[in-house]
Amino acid sequence: MKPAPLPMTVWRDPLLLLACGLGSGMARFAPGTFGTLVGIPLYWFMQPLSILYYTLLTVLLFIVGIGLCEYATQKLGVHDHPGIVWDEIVGYLVTMFMAPAGITWIISGFVLFRLFDIWKPWPIGWLDKKVSGGFGIMIDDVLAGIFAAGLLQLAAFLLL
Repeated sequence: MKPAPLPMTVWRDPLLLLACGLGSGMARFAPGTFGTLVGIPLYWFMQPLSILYYTLLTVLLFIVGIGLCEYATQKLGVHDHPGIVWDEIVGYLVTMFMAPAGITWIISGFVLFRLFDIWKPWPIGWLDKKVSGGFGIMIDDVLAGIFAAGLLQLAAFLLL
């Protein structure tokens, strides 16, 4: 059964608005893809950071995301509603960790992350089904980001 669309009250609740990717999670088709798109400008601003600061900020966004996703789950009454896309944003940032500069890599990271997030090979799919709450919502996307980052780094090693 498909969950109900996000209520318009998302726009009046700052925490719910963040969890729903500044409204990108309200997309009627592929909200996870639209949520991941929000990660691109965020990555663009984070890209010049040192490895340490990029890592610290990504970990901070992950920790904040646990609370945001838990809050959104309780407000919406649905575990991991498709409109909750903060996890996709953070998963994309994980994918882009130490990625080469350039639009080709930004797009490649986007595609790889979406593939792993949708496909959910083991253990991503297992985590998605077995771990609940805000942490459960976040962790499968972080692992999808790690898998995508591995392939992105392999491509960079082979091509550059």
